[in-house]
Amino acid sequence: MAVFNRVESPRQIEEASYRKVIPAGDGWMHVLKKGQVLRIVDLEGNQAADTLFYDADEPEDHYSAVATIAGQSNIYLSTGSVLRAESGKELLTIVADTCGRHDTVGGSCSAQSNTVRYAHEKLAMHNCRDTFMLQLAQYGGGYTKRDLAPNINFFMNVPVTPEGGLKFDDGVSGPGCYVEVQAHVNAMVLISNCPQLNNPCNAYNPTPIEVLIWEK
Repeated sequence: MAVFNRVESPRQIEEASYRKVIPAGDGWMHVLKKGQVLRIVDLEGNQAADTLFYDADEPEDHYSAVATIAGQSNIYLSTGSVLRAESGKELLTIVADTCGRHDTVGGSCSAQSNTVRYAHEKLAMHNCRDTFMLQLAQYGGGYTKRDLAPNINFFMNVPVTPEGGLKFDDGVSGPGCYVEVQAHVNAMVLISNCPQLNNPCNAYNPTPIEVLIWEK
């Protein structure tokens, strides 16, 4: 199941039409127009970028981990992976990736999962589910928490054990590693730059990421 299909992008930073740094723990929601390319950069390494995609013209048709995994017969993502919606529609394709492997099954941290995995006193800690819901509420347009679904964890390392369990291990990403996706539809992008302090997905030290957009 290991995938390390590392492919560098031909795109030049100075030609990007959009560029923004997302601080550790913050979120970002933005429409990626059909044909545009989004790059997500792990600026300092070992940071997890929890990400969801929607068909912006049909928001109920969101990214589906099940359809994506079934379509490629692999639980990890890298260059060439097609990200599919609940309907089976192709939302985006990963067109470049210098990290080599991204998680589809670990999900996002929440107040509830933090208490189950770690300790009850972790309930009040900042988490990705709350960031997702805040971004949906601030964006408007009818998105609600009912639109949340199992997400992609770009740069996150979640091996599956021989017994079928999941491990949250040190990341496989380094400073400056990036992943690029190209949209097949007008795609809404929702990112939580994970604030997790309880497992190695952020090296116990959440750091910023950067997003850039090219017209093609």
